Amino acid sequence: MGSDGSCFNRRRNASYCRCHRHDVKTTPQTFVNGERVGGYDAMRIHFGLDKPEVKQSDTSYQPVIAIFAVAFLMAFGLSWYSFENIFTLRAFEWFISISMCFLAVQKLQDIESFSTMFLNYDLLAKRWVPYAKVYPFGEAFAGITMTAGALLWIAAPVAIVIGGIGAVSVIKAVYIDRRELKCACVSGDSNVPLGFISLTENLMMLGMGSWMLLRML
Repeated sequence: MGSDGSCFNRRRNASYCRCHRHDVKTTPQTFVNGERVGGYDAMRIHFGLDKPEVKQSDTSYQPVIAIFAVAFLMAFGLSWYSFENIFTLRAFEWFISISMCFLAVQKLQDIESFSTMFLNYDLLAKRWVPYAKVYPFGEAFAGITMTAGALLWIAAPVAIVIGGIGAVSVIKAVYIDRRELKCACVSGDSNVPLGFISLTENLMMLGMGSWMLLRML
């Protein structure tokens, strides 16, 4: 007992001395080759596990702009190939369905990270956690089938359900509860704030699903 206590005291004193020397009030602190790195968060950044704090805090809409721009041009290209006219109703439908596919791919790249962020605000995912991993597959399925114009009797209800729940969740989290969260719309590590972009994505799915359902009637 005496030996163990003595060892513990020596370690505690060493930690205290190091913290005092570097004017640090919290422990543990990480040192690499005698140089102080910092606490746990600083250690993760040092070893490349996390981005630097400056990059973590920067808001960027670039991924969303790129997705919608490419989807828009692809829709025009498909419309020209099919009808020799870029301004068609089908081009507008393709723009939405292709955007859904691209957004789903972003989420599926790291579904664990996406689902963790998604659980912060989605109303259904909070009650039934597996839904957080079902969502991107449902979005991809609806986008692919709507692009092909096939299985709309399944795709339309799927888009309506996930789009409707998603829209209500975003409205509640951002515009009612006034929460400041990151959007999971383009992946779990995005710097896009939750709000207009995510609401637009869900309203697009809701609108597209409703439109496709009306077309079948």
